[in-house]
Amino acid sequence: MDLTPKRAADSATEMVQVVLPNDANPLGFILGGTVMHLIDIAGAIACHRHTRTLLVTAAVDDLQFLHSIKVGDLIILRARVTCVFTTSLEVQVDVFSEETLTGRRQQTSRAFLTFVAIDREGKRVKVAPLVADTDEERTVCEEAQARREARLRKKVRSTKSEV
Repeated sequence: MDLTPKRAADSATEMVQVVLPNDANPLGFILGGTVMHLIDIAGAIACHRHTRTLLVTAAVDDLQFLHSIKVGDLIILRARVTCVFTTSLEVQVDVFSEETLTGRRQQTSRAFLTFVAIDREGKRVKVAPLVADTDEERTVCEEAQARREARLRKKVRSTKSEV
């Protein structure tokens, strides 16, 4: 397994597709679940580019729907790895709409997802470190560390309350 450090730019992914009527609710806007599905796919692709391993989605943090996307508009998803831990990594996915006739774009969503790298038996495997080249990349990674710590604290509380 190659654990050579990699840059965030190496994982950068962009997906674009037109929003069709079968993706939409009766009001003519894309379904939130469809957006979540596409976010998961874009995030997974970026993480695969970094790890070149099998992955499972472990968490989705801070998903917000800021604006709706109409049937006929384009949905654009941009993903990149933001931070790497030992066997897991975080990816940021930004979602935009683009009106096909005017080209007007606006951000509609942002989410942070955590994926865990696994082998064919489902056991965790180590992930190559991330090289943070810019101050922005270092800041986003520090924020990812804080999100991870909060998620792990919440997980411990949930586990204790179930017992």
